[in-house]
Amino acid sequence: MIDIKWLRESPDEARTALARRGAAVRPLIDQALALDAKRRELLTRVEKLKAERNAASHDVARLKQEGKDAGHLTRSLKTLSNTIKELDQQVRVVDQELENVLLRIPNRPADDLPDGDASCNRVVSSWGMPAKLGFAPKPHWELGKTLGILDLERGAKIAGSGFPLFLGTGAKLVRAMIGFMLDLHTREHGYVEVQPPLLVNAATAQGTGQLPDLESNMYVTEDGLYLIPTAEVSVTNLHRDEILAASELPRAYVAYTPCFRREAGAHGKDTRGLIRIHQFDKVELVRFCRPEESAAEHAKLLGHAETVLRRLEIPYRVVLLATGDLGSASARTYDIEVWAAGVGTWLEASSASWFTDFQARRANIRYRPRPDARPEFVHTLNASGVAFPRTLIALLENNQQADGSVRIPAALVPYFGSERLVPP
Repeated sequence: MIDIKWLRESPDEARTALARRGAAVRPLIDQALALDAKRRELLTRVEKLKAERNAASHDVARLKQEGKDAGHLTRSLKTLSNTIKELDQQVRVVDQELENVLLRIPNRPADDLPDGDASCNRVVSSWGMPAKLGFAPKPHWELGKTLGILDLERGAKIAGSGFPLFLGTGAKLVRAMIGFMLDLHTREHGYVEVQPPLLVNAATAQGTGQLPDLESNMYVTEDGLYLIPTAEVSVTNLHRDEILAASELPRAYVAYTPCFRREAGAHGKDTRGLIRIHQFDKVELVRFCRPEESAAEHAKLLGHAETVLRRLEIPYRVVLLATGDLGSASARTYDIEVWAAGVGTWLEASSASWFTDFQARRANIRYRPRPDARPEFVHTLNASGVAFPRTLIALLENNQQADGSVRIPAALVPYFGSERLVPP
């Protein structure tokens, strides 16, 4: 959530900074400022009337002590109390209206981002070279069927399009990736493993910015619980409404979960195979830190996600997102795109995002810089470490052999138990 103090004290700066996103943010800023001014005016009136009521109460007590009639003051006190009660209710209404507007204002984009839409995204680094296979590579849906590891038809029969079914060594490969990534991040990168709930309440979804803007992309139950689109939602809210000690920061958590998204495959885009699906597996990284550490923490987080792909020997590139392609809660995001030989394109396998104090304000996650200091908001960061579907696509398509088998990267062999996937 945007700091209302920043909007109030630097409205022109806020309008200029948020206009870089290309969205119609200015009316929301103007609406928030108007509501904030109304709220402050109401509070001033309430405080003045409360002071008058306190003075009148003392006068009533004095007159009664002196044996004098205080009826006129008592009636005045009742009128004052009713007016204060009405104004307090108005303050509560304006508070809610202001919060609703602030929840719809996106985060301030970092100064180093390129302006524009997705076409302005900038490649900042790359690793590895796309393999030259010496034959026409097959897409992963053909490889999966030939190897007997992926059954999209039966998955669609069971749940509908976008819900894949892994069989035999395919299910074993997914399990191997879970173990490999969790071990890497806990043993080498220092993360604490979490197994969070897959369903969350509205307050939790609001805390990370899924509500209200992304509610249409989420699966919701009749009793108001939401299936998580990413473990970021559950794990970031571990410390909702908590105050952490500075000595506890940074904190780092890793979680493996299935993820659920309604929007996958919308408008007929990338609907074949595993490229865009409604249910998928992901290992998520979440970090909490002091504001002055957040730039270094973002670089560290990105490096942890990159390590996964390097160990899996998958060529990738790192892309800095432009302001118009940035998620509403993020101040800066790097996408990591893997090369997939069979479909002949780059596919996003991870996003590493820095949220400044935007999520922490929504979820009320604070820390004390010193034991005697007032609490301040932490900074939050998260990254896919990494998402399975497109990583699996790249692993299968880049490592396919002329005989129809697929080579398993050396780092995954101890978890998978074999150096190759072979057709049955």
